[in-house]
Amino acid sequence: MIELHQTIGPAATTISDIAHRAQVGRVTVYRHFPDEPALARACSGQYLERNPLPDVEHWRRIPDPEIRLRTALRDAYDYHGANEAMFTHVLADARDHPAMAPYTAYWRQAAEVAASAWRARGRRRLLLHAGIALALSFDTWRTLVREERLTDKQAVELMFRLTCDCET
Repeated sequence: MIELHQTIGPAATTISDIAHRAQVGRVTVYRHFPDEPALARACSGQYLERNPLPDVEHWRRIPDPEIRLRTALRDAYDYHGANEAMFTHVLADARDHPAMAPYTAYWRQAAEVAASAWRARGRRRLLLHAGIALALSFDTWRTLVREERLTDKQAVELMFRLTCDCET
């Protein structure tokens, strides 16, 4: 199922496709996954187990806010690049699907960890957090690297500079 989600996306993947790929009958698929949410959770859980998200606890141990942010951006962009095929399809088809809740929560926490090294308060903190959340997102990475043809290094530097402007 992971390969189907990476190539045609979750919306186009059918139980028949999964059964054919697994060389079993549709009834067997339904026996293991009684409904679409169970199937989606199984797929996303297995995918994330094989392709773990960047370690935000590593970021948390970096006291310097600029080094922490650069590290977070590099790790995020490396992850996005390595997992582009999956998230291009999944986010296009199922961005708000309940199975995506752990992915969404992870990136929300990642932005908080990256922002927490700064001592910003109030409006400055709000802008900094929003800038970091935007900078870490798959969509930002895809726009900068795929559409604008920046290297990951150039994209990290651009988003670092734009995000740090929010802090001042």
